[in-house]
Amino acid sequence: MNGYELKQKMQAGGIVYGMMLSMSRNPRWGAAMSGFGLDYVVIDTEHSPRGRHDVADFISAFTYSGVVPITRVPIPDSHYVTMALDAGAQGVLAPYCETVEEVKEVVAATKWKPLKGALARKVIETGELPSEATRTYLENRNRNNICIIGIESVPAIENLDNILSVEGIDAVFVGPNDLSISLGVPDQYDHPDYEAALREVIRICKAHNVPNLFHHQTVELSIKWLREGVRFVLYSSDSRQMHNGVREDFGRIKAVGAELEGGAAAEIGESDEVI
Repeated sequence: MNGYELKQKMQAGGIVYGMMLSMSRNPRWGAAMSGFGLDYVVIDTEHSPRGRHDVADFISAFTYSGVVPITRVPIPDSHYVTMALDAGAQGVLAPYCETVEEVKEVVAATKWKPLKGALARKVIETGELPSEATRTYLENRNRNNICIIGIESVPAIENLDNILSVEGIDAVFVGPNDLSISLGVPDQYDHPDYEAALREVIRICKAHNVPNLFHHQTVELSIKWLREGVRFVLYSSDSRQMHNGVREDFGRIKAVGAELEGGAAAEIGESDEVI
């Protein structure tokens, strides 16, 4: 699957599955992840200490994997968007967008690269390009590029209807930690205010025919919101999945060891990663 095929599946009402990569850096991980049954991965550069070279080398590992690499850039800025795409990403996730202007800049850089400045602003505002040949060329050149915007605060939700008037947005991302803090209920993902906010995002996005991805960290929450209309599933992270796997397997092994020793096994706690 490539970025264009991922968008086609979403537009046809299908469900796609992915994971955030916060820790993996070695390109050899690409081959391993190709066997996980994922449609896409989001390579984080907002909260993870990856440099430009790291990202480029890591993305190259996904070239023939069938897994679509999307990069979460540090801020909604055209410079970071084009750096990610130049590194080989087939999409970007621009975090914490709150204004139409921010989103226009991200969409222009994602969908009309390498146009910049006045011409990029013009195509977003009016749809006008230097020629039809330019339009055809840029549409083909950027056909794999996926544009995801982050709606992660109360002001962003209040402005979401206006934001989605910008053409070229392929999906809306919600970061639960940031949103719950903005709502005044940090990490309370069963709080009525948090659930109401997510349902409002779903409602507005459905009106604009734009899919959602909510980055939850438990199977139960992911299933809950899948049943409520999420079709762009973003579950957990590489770091958290490794933590959970080690906790489960070694928890069982250590329980037997503790039984044989006549003691109690020390428990491995929940992952404290926040991304």
